[in-house]
Formats: sequence, C-alpha cells, structure tokens
Amino acid sequence: MSDERNHQRNQAPDDRQPAILLPGVVTALLGLMLAVHLARAFVLNEQGDEQLYLWLAFVPVRAAPGFALEGGWIPLLWTPFTHAFLHAGWEHLLVNCAWLAIFGTPVARRYGPRATVILFLASAAVGAAAFAATTFPEFQVLIGASGGVAGLTGVACRFIFQPVIVGRDPDTGTEHVLGRRMASLGELMRNQRAAFFIVIWLVLNAAVPFLPMLIGQSIGIAWQAHLGGFLAGLFLTPLFERRPEGSRK
Repeated sequence: MSDERNHQRNQAPDDRQPAILLPGVVTALLGLMLAVHLARAFVLNEQGDEQLYLWLAFVPVRAAPGFALEGGWIPLLWTPFTHAFLHAGWEHLLVNCAWLAIFGTPVARRYGPRATVILFLASAAVGAAAFAATTFPEFQVLIGASGGVAGLTGVACRFIFQPVIVGRDPDTGTEHVLGRRMASLGELMRNQRAAFFIVIWLVLNAAVPFLPMLIGQSIGIAWQAHLGGFLAGLFLTPLFERRPEGSRK
C-alpha cells in the first residue's frame, strides 16, 4: 500500500498549467516586436538599421509629388502595417508590449488568432491614415504598435464591461459560464464604467497636441494613431462577432 501511495504522489498532475498564460497569437506578436528591436539594437549596423527604418517606417509625405526619398511612394503599400513593429527605444517597446498583453489577451481568447491579427493590422493602418491626415505635407515619421494596440483596446471595450452570462444545463442543472455579450455603442454609453473609460481615453489622447503649450516642449506621441486605431477597433468588432449557437436556423 505504501508503494502505491508513493507512486501516486510522484505522478505529475494532469491539470498542470502552462508556463505562459498569454494566447499564442499575442505571444507571437510580442515576440516579433521584440525580435525586430533586438535585431536593430544588437545585430544590424548603423547603415542596416537606417535601411530597415527607411523601408518599414510610415512616412506620409512619400505621397507628395516630387518628394525625393528612396523607394518613392511604393513603401506606402506596406508601411501602414509594418511601422507597428518598429520602436524608438526600449521604453517605447515595453509600454506597447504591456498594453498589447493586457488588451490583446481578452480579444484573442474571444475572437481567435486570425481575427486578432486582422484587427491589430487594420487598426494600425487606420491609425496611420489618421496620422497622415493630420501631418501631411510635413515630413513626419510614424513608428510603434500604439495604433494597433489601441484598436485591440477598442475591441475589448465592446465586451469586457458587460456582465458575465451564466447558463444552466437542462439535464443536470449545472451552471456554466457562457461569456460576455458584445455591447452596442448605445449600451456602451449607458454603461457607466465603459463610458467613463472610453471618454477618459479619448479626451486624454485628444489633449496630447495641446501639451506643448503647457510644458513648453514638443512630445513625440502619435495621438492621431491612438485615436484612429481605437475608433477602428470599436467599429470593426461586429464584423468578427460570432452568432451564438442558439440563434442559428
């Protein structure tokens, strides 16, 4: 009997938790952002880093007639997306990584990896468009995942503030969590917590261009990309919402 107990005690439990609790797609995006920054910091020489920056950063003025920059307007086909994987420094990278882990995780668990990547890239592109609309024809460069992560924040706002729906098995009576329902825009504004978060988030980002008048110096925050990305995520979410099983005919 004692040998049997020792054998059972030494067996590994079947319900061991994984070491990394982040969804795979979030981990992959974080890994890609980190890999790019590590390559820029420790692998590429100065010339190589300049070339990477030149071909991956978003520069709206490339579209201006007669503007001379290597590659011309062609990089505008991909830089609205690739700029999200470049960062100005470790602090910039780590802030965006933390933001992505916090708000990307619930989005990935609800909508899956493909939808998460689409929403991230689409929000980054809309954020880039907002940046271009407010800076053109000045020479301005956009880098960083802020627009894409702001989009995932907007997506998460559509459901994280809603109450958890609990179902009951008709045979056993056992209760089980069904998840959270996606809120309409009107419901978000009627939900005090959701409305407070959204309004504060929008106001803080909209106030960024006025900060230089208060502090006496410019700050390198692409508030346009934040706002554009957030609104993109907020409005694109219904395209990826799956209908509940009970609503199918």
